[in-house]
Order: sequence, then structure tokens, then C-alpha cells
Amino acid sequence: MTAVEQRALYQQWLDDASAQGACRKKSCAILGLSVRTTQRWQQQDDGVDQRTVRSFTPVNKLSDDERAAVLTAINSTEFAHLPPSQIVPRLADKGLYMASESTMYRLLRAAGLAAHRSSERPSIVRAKPRALRATAPNQLYSWDITYLPSTIKGRYFYLYFFMDVFSKSIVGWACYEEESSVHASELMQDICWRENIKPQQVTLHSDNGGPMKGSTMLAMLQQLGVTPSFSRPAVSNDNPYSEALFKTLKYRPDNALKSFADVASASAWVERFVNWYQHEHRHSAIRFVTPAQRHAGLDRSILARRESVYVSARLRHPERWTNGTRNWKPVTVVHLNPEKTEEFIAVKTDHHFTVAKAA
Repeated sequence: MTAVEQRALYQQWLDDASAQGACRKKSCAILGLSVRTTQRWQQQDDGVDQRTVRSFTPVNKLSDDERAAVLTAINSTEFAHLPPSQIVPRLADKGLYMASESTMYRLLRAAGLAAHRSSERPSIVRAKPRALRATAPNQLYSWDITYLPSTIKGRYFYLYFFMDVFSKSIVGWACYEEESSVHASELMQDICWRENIKPQQVTLHSDNGGPMKGSTMLAMLQQLGVTPSFSRPAVSNDNPYSEALFKTLKYRPDNALKSFADVASASAWVERFVNWYQHEHRHSAIRFVTPAQRHAGLDRSILARRESVYVSARLRHPERWTNGTRNWKPVTVVHLNPEKTEEFIAVKTDHHFTVAKAA
């Protein structure tokens, strides 16, 4: 179908809709057209959109000789290593104006010369990691390594943390004296055995550190049937759940971080934190149940009981409630690096990120 035929078809649809009493503006919106466009069609008798045949030459356009002179200056020995933003003021210091900075960039792009012109490494545009979601435990894990200080300045112990994104439960952890993909692979193998993970059941998200992308770790993930997922380099926001867990670990007032003499003392300190986090901490991102309760599937019954308590309280004293009772509905879907769409918006709660439907 040609453009003229398509336009005639649109006109017929609009005329039929108007004859039946439909608003022309709304009809145009459904077709993806503006009212002004349809009005212009009605004023054109030859059936040709005049915008497509208009020929316009800017009055300030450079001549061919001027364009060649600008390119010659840009590629000269004096300026070849500089971007236009540095060339323009240098020419001005010499009392010369050849073209604006934006014009120089445009000429370079047209000539295929808009490449990186300095010796430093060019910036790289990183694609956003794949959006992931979990609707039950043991579908999506997140892991990272954090430093624990020792009593010797400059020496650290390394804490490996694996957590379930859906339940916020710590499914595995260990302290070591060094970073190694061997340690990570052994810990992941133990987690899969304890959680009875089947091949292709779990996606494991992490940053781009050496232990995360080491050959031993990747080989183990392939053997276990675990799908790896990675953040963009140097973008901690791509792995927010592990970062939030580390903040809770290091800044909890009643268990302040200290220096450790050896791995055993560091492990004992972490073990106390894990017991508190798993079985005592009411996590705000999962309606204030403990991660252990959520991981075991007990959160639904707990939240149902809480809701019944609130419903009963409202029935006893309805005058004290202006709106509905508190939301005790379980969180059914948790997203990691969700796409920015109109349907969902990211919500930050207590240093943790969940996703809620947009209003």
C-alpha cells in the first residue's frame, strides 16, 4: 500500500467515525495521528505531502571550500589529537573563526572521522543487565564478597555471602583469608546440595569480580545447571540486595564491626549476625517477617493472622480507622534490575529494593 492509499484509508476511517458521532481528536489519537496532520491532508489536492518534496538550503551553510578548510585544520598535525572543544578556543587565540564546535563535530561525523582522538581509553556504553524476577524461594540468588578488617593494618578477611532474593534469606556464607573462585564454587556446590537445587532452577547474580567470573566458578555453575548473571562493571546498583545486606551487617548498632585476629573469630562474629538476621530480624521488604520464615513458606499464614487481628480491631472500633487496615498481603513477586515501564516502578524500602505496580 502506497502512502497516498494509506492516507486515503485513514481519511475514510476518520470520516466514518465522525459520521457516527465520534470525537475526531480521539479518533486521530487511536490511529497515532495529530488533528493538524489530517487538516493538512484536506487542504492538499494533489495527494502529496509537501513536506516530503520541500527543498531548503540554510543561509548559513558552509561552502564546499569552507568545509574542506575546516577538515584540513582539524586533521592538521597541530590539532589532530584534540577534540573540537579544544580546537575552537585555540583557533580563537590565533584570531581565527572557521566554524562552531557543533559544526566541526557534524563535519567529522559526515567524513567518518568522529573517532576517539586521544590516547586514553574511550568510554564504553554498557548494556543494562537482564531484568530478573522471582516468585518463590530458590529461583534467584545474589552473592558478593565484602572485606572484614583484621588486627593487622592492610590485611583483610573475605566474607562470601549468598542470599535468596525472594525470601532475603542467607542460603550460604563463609569467611576466608583470600578471594578465590575455588572457594566460591565449593560454597555454591554446598548450597545446591542443601537446598536441593535442580538444574536450570536458579539464576545466580553477582558483580564482575575475579572470583565471580573465574573459570572454576563458571565451570561449577555449568555443572550444577545454575545460570550466571552479572552486573555492569563498577555499577553497584545492579546488585542492590547484596549491597543492602552488607550495610545491615556492618552498621547494626548492637553488633558493631570490629577488627578480627583470625578467620575463626571473624566467622564467629558473622555467625551471630546470621542467626539474628535469619530468625529475629523482621525484614521490611517482606512485610516484616523473618527471612527464615519467608524461605520456609510460613509468611503467608503469619501475615493472614496479622490481617485478622487488624480486621477484628477495626470492627471493635471503626471510628478509629479512616482508611483500610495495614497491608499485610505477602509480596508475591520480587524483581532484580526491572525494566522501567509504566506498569512497574521501583520502590526503595529500608535499603532494599522491591517493585510495586504504578498508580
